[in-house]
Amino acid sequence: MQGTDDVTAVLAAWQQGDEAALERLAPFIYDELHRIAAGYMRRERGGSTLQATALVNEAYLRLAGANLSFTDRSHFFALAARMMRRILVDHARGRRAEKRGGDAKKLMFDEAAVVDQPDDALLEFDQALEKLAGFDARLARAIELRFFGGMDHKEASEVLGVSVSTLYEDLKLAKAWLNRELA
Repeated sequence: MQGTDDVTAVLAAWQQGDEAALERLAPFIYDELHRIAAGYMRRERGGSTLQATALVNEAYLRLAGANLSFTDRSHFFALAARMMRRILVDHARGRRAEKRGGDAKKLMFDEAAVVDQPDDALLEFDQALEKLAGFDARLARAIELRFFGGMDHKEASEVLGVSVSTLYEDLKLAKAWLNRELA
């Protein structure tokens, strides 16, 4: 089951409505989602009420219930990473709504990517990333796949349909753009 082609075939069957495919795929999906979530949560500020398992469960439920279209394993996990980012941002908005206020500070991209910041900083970073997507969607997706999706350069370049060297250049440009925007 762990071969990329096998996973892609079962994902395709699930996408076409085969519920048994989802049952066969669930253990692998869950493990990979947990790896991505654990990466997010390592970067989350201390004292967060959201745990990696809760993030995985929420993302899994949303993925299982959504009418998604994906081309292969990498694309599926890219969608999962985006969904986890949305869940974390929604969670931060909820916490901020409870608190209202705080000592929000300007931050640089590398700090923001670590997500070890107050909720306001995470929300500010999310807004900057959305603004970057309006400027250049591929640059924003590159950041999302590498820093939120936990994909290596090769995986991210495959999802984006670019060479690894182009991905490196995209990441360099995206980081500079985000640093300027967040300054």
